[in-house]
Amino acid sequence: MTIEVRLADMSKSIRKKKCCRKTSSKRKRSPPSPAAISFPLQRLYISCLDVFKGVGTVPSPTDVQKLCHILDRMMPEDVGLSRNLQFFKPRSNVGVTPKVACTTIYQCEEFSLSIFFLPANAVIPLHNHPGMTVFVKLLLGKVHIKAYDLVSTENSDDSNSILPSQPKLASLKANGVFTAPCDTSVLYPTSGGNIHAFKAITPCAILDVMGPPYSKKDGRDCSYYRDIPYTALPYERAVMSGEESERYWWLEEIEVPKESEMEGIEYMGPQIIEMSSS
Repeated sequence: MTIEVRLADMSKSIRKKKCCRKTSSKRKRSPPSPAAISFPLQRLYISCLDVFKGVGTVPSPTDVQKLCHILDRMMPEDVGLSRNLQFFKPRSNVGVTPKVACTTIYQCEEFSLSIFFLPANAVIPLHNHPGMTVFVKLLLGKVHIKAYDLVSTENSDDSNSILPSQPKLASLKANGVFTAPCDTSVLYPTSGGNIHAFKAITPCAILDVMGPPYSKKDGRDCSYYRDIPYTALPYERAVMSGEESERYWWLEEIEVPKESEMEGIEYMGPQIIEMSSS
């Protein structure tokens, strides 16, 4: 059974989950046949074993280039997707907010490989990736991405700056439409657009490589934000004017939004042959 069939039947058999906190359950499988192996996916997995060194580390520029070289060349078929997903067919549920689905290809303590499926007009709200390096590869479709980095200010020792409810100054790093096929985007723990949001212009499939994965117990829980124009708040921790102010926004942490609720589905694409990272 292919992933697209699973997606088509999703509403009948899937329980609702928060994808950012989804953990994969290991189970015994029969050894995959050569036909069930995607060599680009296997190559990506092997490279991830070498690139991600654990919590508190960031891949070197050479390692980043190595993963991007693999991801830039990956096709939907490499993870078992066709270009005509049944899940993305127009539906008659007028007025119903389209829901995002997520499947985990592989997850360990060092990294995770996941695919997000966004019907047209579906959104993944503005969220962060604390202490994580993330590679984002758009496999199918057209998506609008808005991304920010928090700005370190000279007044970072101000007691107000450490309050979760206090809006934080951020710089806009991306605000545009991306169409597959396109180059891989890389988000670093404190740069590259670590806080970002997606809105599907057309049905989309997005491959995410995250290292390390989200882990609430290890302090890497997902936080959500709303962005506020810089000129809308009377803070004076940073002073900008004119065109410069358009690059800066305030990010206010919010409760987990309803739009973040996703459907978790089992990955049914080509299998990965697990190997030792040592």
